[in-house]
Amino acid sequence: MDEPTGALPSTSGFTPEPISTARLDLLPLAVEHAQEMAAVLADPALHTFIGGEPASRAALRVRYERLVAGSPDPAESWCNWVIRLRDDGRLAGFVQATVTGPHEPATHAATAGARAVGHRHLDEATPATAGPVAEIAWVVGTQWQGRGIATEAARGMAGWLGRRGVRTLVAHVHPDHRASAAVATACGLALTDVWQDGEVRWTGPAAPPPPPARG
Repeated sequence: MDEPTGALPSTSGFTPEPISTARLDLLPLAVEHAQEMAAVLADPALHTFIGGEPASRAALRVRYERLVAGSPDPAESWCNWVIRLRDDGRLAGFVQATVTGPHEPATHAATAGARAVGHRHLDEATPATAGPVAEIAWVVGTQWQGRGIATEAARGMAGWLGRRGVRTLVAHVHPDHRASAAVATACGLALTDVWQDGEVRWTGPAAPPPPPARG
């Protein structure tokens, strides 16, 4: 596990690093991951709540090239990880975070460019404490769902972000997506009454609560 670095980084200084959890390795996204991830994300039902449709390997590779290149806005960082199961080495999904300053909403042009590759931005209505804000998201392939993988990965990412100075986490969840709402709750986020693009905003501190004690 990684250790706190001390001083708060600049918003543009967030570079994804490997993160280990009890069962998972979160690996910084690489273009080469598109080959396996295209199969992980191939179930059309997976896109019911996240939108879009399954991408071909070639299309996903182009998308990953843009994500790995990073945001064109120097005031924000795109952080992306694929989720690898440690027991068999297979990829099972991804987690991501867009890190910005607490009061630096993206311009319209930057927002449009970011959404095209899967990252979204906050706006003036986003509550934030002092320090950077991260909008987070998670997707786990259909055959790996129901095993707590999304929760474990999202909490691992949230902890990493918190140790690097992020103070506020935000997520947008479809109101009918109960499993994703459960992940947000496990990360310490609370439901708000703010809507964006048909989804409800959740927000909370970047330090996730401890996992529930096992009986």
